[in-house]
Amino acid sequence: MNVFDRLTVRSTATFVGQGLHSGSPVTASIHPGTNGIAFRSGNNRWRAEPSEIKETVRCTRLGDISTIEHLMAALAGLGLTDAEVEVTGGELPAAGGASKVFVEGLRSVGLEKIGSIEVNPPYARVFVKCHERSLAIAAGNGRWRYEFVTEECFPGTQSFEANLSPEVFSKEIAPARTIAFADEIESARRAGLGLGLDESTAVIIGRDGYENEALFEDEAARHKLLDLIGDLYLSGIPVQAIDVIAERSGHSANVEAAARLAQATSIVRT
Repeated sequence: MNVFDRLTVRSTATFVGQGLHSGSPVTASIHPGTNGIAFRSGNNRWRAEPSEIKETVRCTRLGDISTIEHLMAALAGLGLTDAEVEVTGGELPAAGGASKVFVEGLRSVGLEKIGSIEVNPPYARVFVKCHERSLAIAAGNGRWRYEFVTEECFPGTQSFEANLSPEVFSKEIAPARTIAFADEIESARRAGLGLGLDESTAVIIGRDGYENEALFEDEAARHKLLDLIGDLYLSGIPVQAIDVIAERSGHSANVEAAARLAQATSIVRT
């Protein structure tokens, strides 16, 4: 059994901006919580759990709220276990296409311990495989690895691995921006996707290399790991209680893995 602190924010952190995909004005306010992580929109409330996920195409949609993965990654990376997230506009702010803005905002209001969480991790490995996509989770100490693979264009194979802690997440993963393939941008915009992003808030991948300045040589792999962290946190399992290896996985496989992980793990909150 592993024991972790239960943490929430000391006061409300509010983020205002454009929706990552919609480009419309949106607001997200993260309030102190005592009953896990939940999202609210109007009179509706959804717990941050795999069963409440309604869509996994290009983003993770919880109930009526789209693109929750970058905020969920920030909560996971900082170890926040309890929060009430109030959203207007139906989507989280793009926040630079990453988690850094959320991390900085959450830290600015301060974190507060409200109890403990005891985790009995899975005895057997949790494994999801679909065609070339795979994801393996085992009891561990927070060693996470993502392998990003493209077939006929840059980067080919790119990987990133880290021992997760709040500092490592904040410095090495949170700044990594969402991925845009250059030859898909026009069609994506016609489909109403990525309207809240530009060359400063996305890393653009061309056939032979990045088409704008990358923050990290392996920024694509780091961002895919960021997405994975956010999606798997739907299980409620602290990131430092498990070891994770993923190859080519996206939101659909991530959410399926979160559901299996939640079923295989027992949690006691005190």
